[in-house]
Amino acid sequence: MTTKSPNILTNLITDATATRPDATAYYEQQQGLWQPVTWRQFGHTVDCAAAALETLGIEATQRIAIFSANRAGCLMADFAAYALRVVPVSLYATSSPEQVRYILNDSGARLIFVGNNTQLQAVLGIAADCPALEHIVGLSDSVTAPADEPRYLSIDNFLALGRAASPDCHRAVSQRRAEALDTDIATLIYTSGTTGEPKGAILPHSCFNACLDAHRRWLVNVTDRDTSLCFLPLSHIFEKAWTYFCLWRGTAVYINTDPREIQTAIRQVRPTLMCSVPRFWEKAYAAVQERIAAMKPLQRLMVKRALAIGRRRNLHYHRLGLPVPKWLETRYRFYDRLVLSTMRRVMGVDRGNMFPTAGAPLSPAIIEFFHTCGINIVIGYGLSETTATVTAYPFTGWQLGSVGTPIDCVDVKIGADSEILVKGPTVMTGYYNKPDETAAAFTPDGWFRTGDAGYIDPSGTLVITERIKDLFKTSNGKYIAPQALETRLGEDKYIEQVAVIGNNRKYVTAIIIPAFEAIKEYARKKHIQYQNLDELVRNSDIRSLIQERIDKLQASFASFEKIKKFTLLPKEFTMENGELTNTLKIRRPVINRHYAREIEAMYA
Repeated sequence: MTTKSPNILTNLITDATATRPDATAYYEQQQGLWQPVTWRQFGHTVDCAAAALETLGIEATQRIAIFSANRAGCLMADFAAYALRVVPVSLYATSSPEQVRYILNDSGARLIFVGNNTQLQAVLGIAADCPALEHIVGLSDSVTAPADEPRYLSIDNFLALGRAASPDCHRAVSQRRAEALDTDIATLIYTSGTTGEPKGAILPHSCFNACLDAHRRWLVNVTDRDTSLCFLPLSHIFEKAWTYFCLWRGTAVYINTDPREIQTAIRQVRPTLMCSVPRFWEKAYAAVQERIAAMKPLQRLMVKRALAIGRRRNLHYHRLGLPVPKWLETRYRFYDRLVLSTMRRVMGVDRGNMFPTAGAPLSPAIIEFFHTCGINIVIGYGLSETTATVTAYPFTGWQLGSVGTPIDCVDVKIGADSEILVKGPTVMTGYYNKPDETAAAFTPDGWFRTGDAGYIDPSGTLVITERIKDLFKTSNGKYIAPQALETRLGEDKYIEQVAVIGNNRKYVTAIIIPAFEAIKEYARKKHIQYQNLDELVRNSDIRSLIQERIDKLQASFASFEKIKKFTLLPKEFTMENGELTNTLKIRRPVINRHYAREIEAMYA
């Protein structure tokens, strides 16, 4: 009799199929509608995919790659790999051919799943440079390969291999599943990085076992009655680990396939759970503020009163776990029914349980506003190298401006130069094929160096002050933490993206991407004439508007920290141009190169 693998991810599909076969595992979008898929159906697909991989000769510990935007097939590929002790490696859907080539060769992937024709063409263009790559599988019926491409299999033909597999093949799959160890590599997460080439963080199954179990003990309020909207890329450790947790706990997951349609999807699904990055909430905040500004005076007065009551009830009492006075609770329920619930419903979060948010700083003013409205944003902090969560807001007693307290099983301390150090069973074992980088990532006594600076207050709450690599010094010897300024300016409805400049310079400047729709509306109201965006961002009235907003937003900063000059650009920073990481952090060195002329002009 074979023993069962100790790994949660190895057994997740078979356990769920056995215990809740007719429950919904996830919802996928088909012709504009959300279609439920049961665990029985999901389990059958995963079994077919695992048998197909076995038939194609993919062996234990070998790597496969997934190059696609979010879709059910990404989860199918992951769990088929886990059944076989195979290592799935996820690539961001927007990865360039050069990035794909690098990761395929670094990982030695023998097979790659692609989500659309653009991704297929990128792979075909570099396949000759990837000697380990033998098979390409399309995850969608819309993917079409040249008829003479011998490495290509459609998703139908791939799954047909599994359906036609012999009993011996299925026994081999079962045997490999049972033999899986917690020391097996579960996945390689290639860090997007703001500098240098990607590094594959090695996360064994033991990391996920510890991470998922710690979240089970922490998130006792997440149940099979919840629904989660999968919005961030499944190639991102935050969404990957969160979606795994939801599936493990029986929480149905809605898989959003197009991040550009998230506003529509969230109003359709009205999820109780959704993890996101700060930019989502910054945009939502700007939209709500604009809606309030457009209200009639009496409506604005009602909203002001509702927010005052909501702030007192939710931040002064509920946040601290204190009983709410009866008079305050009565007034809150009145204003909640009349105002706040409508705001939540318009956003699509009226059924919200909690909304984990991480990846970059989010302004305390925005966090406070949404909690005032009854929207439970839970700020956390983590990295690819730590299987996501290191710290998060506790249920009560969380502090604005912090990233919460360490989750169970993770230890955090402050090292030299205020660097945040982490140790625990969720920390990676190293970077794949990079012994020197691995050695540099850990202290001599085994603590992982996060590269972030901060401090732990007397209550055990972690506060991040800056990203050490981002910290720069002006020619006057003053240290500047650019993220603090960028986060503050991100609150404004007229500002979309900001890159603060000033390393070894006399003063601080910024490259700013305005929120184009907002400034177009401003131009319309002010009767500002322009032919194109380039002309609009050079307009003196628009520049004056942005200057006024900057002056107001940075009023609390020291004089040497303030932006003295800025340049408005008529186009956004993009991942495709290398200016943003796949987690939407700016790549400062790339921006410095791309806009060297504009930067030099601000210091002329």
